[in-house]
Parts: sequence; structure tokens; C-alpha cells
Amino acid sequence: MNLRNLIEEKYKDSIKSKLSDTTNTLRLIKSAIKDKDIENRSKTQEDEIDDQKIMSLLQNLIKQRKDSIESFKVASRNDLIEKEQAEIDLISQFLPKQLNDEEIESVIREIIKSNGFNSVKDMGKLMNLVKTKYSGSIDMAMVGKIAKSLLNN
Repeated sequence: MNLRNLIEEKYKDSIKSKLSDTTNTLRLIKSAIKDKDIENRSKTQEDEIDDQKIMSLLQNLIKQRKDSIESFKVASRNDLIEKEQAEIDLISQFLPKQLNDEEIESVIREIIKSNGFNSVKDMGKLMNLVKTKYSGSIDMAMVGKIAKSLLNN
């Protein structure tokens, strides 16, 4: 079952189960996917975005919520922090297991070693390789930070 259908099934189940917070989050995901479909249609002749692009979209939704959590921490809004975290947990169910910082560093070291990258000038090539091979399971912002520090040394 592809990601789009899985989200649709979870959405229907949440409506039947009367889980309003879950339904609202899934509705938001479906809406974001539909917006991307429309945007994609204007750029290409394809009707729908693929699972790869949906995973990228889901990662962006998680990133937005993490940014919101940081703002809510400053404002001491624990109620909103809990809501955003619940949304992150729900969205994360549709993504592959995320690599932790140590695993990301290991992946980057291996790519640097196997491709002979030795300066920040190789950053674009490295990022492209990581994105191609580990899309959906790796935080690209963290990759950028770690790669920059490793390539500067």
C-alpha cells in the first residue's frame, strides 16, 4: 500500500473512531498533499506526487512543528507544546525509522571516505548522495550541520 492510501485509511479510521485530534492532523496532511499535487500538475503533466515527495512533505510538516515547539517553549505554552508533539508523533508514523545523530555522522563519514570528498566545495555532491539514498529516514538539516563540520576539518 502506498503512502497516500495509508494516510487515507488512517483518516477514515480516525473519523469512525471519533478521534478528532487525529482526524484534524490527518486532514492537514491530506490537504498539504493535495496542494503539492496541484503545484506539481502546473509544473509537470503528472497528476499526483509520488511517495518520495510525500515523505519530504511529511518531514517539512514535522520541521514546522518542531519550530513551533521552540516558540511555545519561550512562551511557556505547555498545552500547545503537547499538541504539536502529538502531531509530530502521528506524522512520524508514516516515515521510515529516522537515523539518530551518531548514525547520520557514520553515514556521512562513509560517503566522504568512499567518494574522496575533502572540502566544503563537495557539500552539494554529498547532500545529493545522502538525499538520494536516505530520503525519508534522515534529517537533512542535521546532515548539513554534521557534513559541514566534518568537511571543515
